[in-house]
Amino acid sequence: MAAISFDTFFGRCAIVWEAEVITGFSLPPTQYGSQRPPPWVTRVISRVQRHLAGEMQDFADLPYSWDTVSDFQRQVYRAALSVKPGQTASYGQLAAFAGHPSMSREVGRALGQNPWPLLIPCHRFIGADGRMTGFSSPGGIKTKLRLLALEGAQLFAE
Repeated sequence: MAAISFDTFFGRCAIVWEAEVITGFSLPPTQYGSQRPPPWVTRVISRVQRHLAGEMQDFADLPYSWDTVSDFQRQVYRAALSVKPGQTASYGQLAAFAGHPSMSREVGRALGQNPWPLLIPCHRFIGADGRMTGFSSPGGIKTKLRLLALEGAQLFAE
């Protein structure tokens, strides 16, 4: 397994990979050693930097290490990829997208364990009443709100 930290407009992020798959991703603040990444990882880093600078990217095509998560998590994460920058959906809607309409709490827990935050857009999911709910990356809800604002999501004050 290899990892590298890199600078973005948002702060230092990190990507972890093994062979030809991404095994982890971290939002700021992050510090890993500076390994020399293969070209495909360099391209992913460039896309993340562009995204966090306001040039929206779709990360659905990346090579995730799907075998490191459960079948349920895989279904949730793949469904989450259908919600694009600037959009939000409720946990219940994501549960339905993933084929498990009665499991919104379990979907929320799966998102909280997401090994690829930002790339798998767990920040785009909100409570059914529009409330901002947990975000397990550093900065919590404040980081979630910053990402949604960067992506141009319509956010409503309470």
